[in-house]
Amino acid sequence: MQIAVQDRMRSPGVTAVFDALADGVTRFVGGCVRDSLLGRPIRDIDIATDLEPKDVMSRAGRAGIKAVPTGIAHGTVTLVAKGEPFEVTTLRRDVETDGRRAVVAFTRDWREDALRRDFTMNALSMDRDGTVHDFFGGIEDARAGRVRFVGEAEERIREDVLRILRFFRFHAHYGKGAPDQAGYAACRKLAHLLPSLSGERIRQEVLRLLEAEDPIPALQMMSDTQIWPEIGIPAVDIPALAAFIQLEGGASAGPVPRLAALLTADTDAGAIASALRLSGREASVLRDLRDLADDPAPASDLIGEFLYRKGAEPARLAGRLAIARGGDAEAWGAVIAAAADWAPRSFPLRGRDLLDAGMAPGAKVGALLERVEAWWIDQGFKPGREECLAHARSLMAEK
Repeated sequence: MQIAVQDRMRSPGVTAVFDALADGVTRFVGGCVRDSLLGRPIRDIDIATDLEPKDVMSRAGRAGIKAVPTGIAHGTVTLVAKGEPFEVTTLRRDVETDGRRAVVAFTRDWREDALRRDFTMNALSMDRDGTVHDFFGGIEDARAGRVRFVGEAEERIREDVLRILRFFRFHAHYGKGAPDQAGYAACRKLAHLLPSLSGERIRQEVLRLLEAEDPIPALQMMSDTQIWPEIGIPAVDIPALAAFIQLEGGASAGPVPRLAALLTADTDAGAIASALRLSGREASVLRDLRDLADDPAPASDLIGEFLYRKGAEPARLAGRLAIARGGDAEAWGAVIAAAADWAPRSFPLRGRDLLDAGMAPGAKVGALLERVEAWWIDQGFKPGREECLAHARSLMAEK
């Protein structure tokens, strides 16, 4: 069949790549085909060809396109055309797999290449004119919201254990109704293989699953199949996450705040951050958000200081998390409401101002600065620099 080709797939860079590889058979593959078929925006453009990597590089060179052998052992060359990078992979078949990585051999058979992919909706390929090639019923499955493994589900999973998590992630983003029973049963049966995966690979799948508009059904399936303990998360609180998502009001807070809501209140956030190999920033957001939500909501007269010191967005997220866990909805609701209208404040005084006013250098400078800042907060953040400096001088005179 033929479908509309999205504008991104007609960019000057894409055109240059296809033109350079014109003496082979070259097609779009994977997610960009699937999402084009479903009328969704595409994230990445992946390209496959029956030309071998050395031929891809030589033809790119002749066309003035930069070629980088980013994964040449597996047939992948990155071509940088018109300032855009594109991964171009030679058709291949698996020679040997161990559940994490594969030894491949190149082929010119498009069906053989499609056979090694995970799901039928990801095994589609498309010519540059929009003609879609489908060997395993992927068009029908994609339109029906059916996440189905190519061939035998157990065989696909044993080739790469990560496909268990991908099954649930794709169901969250593309699935409709009950999961494919053969795939679901295979995931349940082989869940014990998940500890062989690296934390980085697990992290990617869990966070991308949590980006789904409604991840709750897929997350519940993972609980029913005992997936969580196998990936280093001892327990989850799906009702709390469901309540948190409802409080988002249609605008996702992002995968890490959602992860904070998913973990049970007694789960060690630091241990989870380590197990999932979260980045430093992600780990900090996870811990800080949970710490804020664990504390009581600030009294009404202290909300301003709370927002000033913690920030409006962390305060808003903490309020939602606390309410989702059954916290004081009225008190945290006041924090959330105040955060919506909060404009960041900046304390107008610096240590240099006190030194210029005649104060001797030392630890007392910081202590005095803190006293003046506390006074400034009590005054509703209204005093300007001169007023703060005058108050600092009065405190220095008292001393």
